[in-house]
Amino acid sequence: MGAIERNGYRFEPEYSVIEQNGAIHVYKQGEFVEEIKFTFSGKFPELDQIERMVDEYCEEHGME
Repeated sequence: MGAIERNGYRFEPEYSVIEQNGAIHVYKQGEFVEEIKFTFSGKFPELDQIERMVDEYCEEHGME
């Protein structure tokens, strides 16, 4: 699962299948901004779930 670029921000997801949790690291111009934590079930988080979280983050921070 690769990074998502949106409005000058980079969203880099990472996750642990064993712990069933993950985080999306948010960067702007290479600088770390914050971490968005999440949980999931199954062998990996669904891409739709990651994209929804990025969309919600962008909406909440007035990026779209």
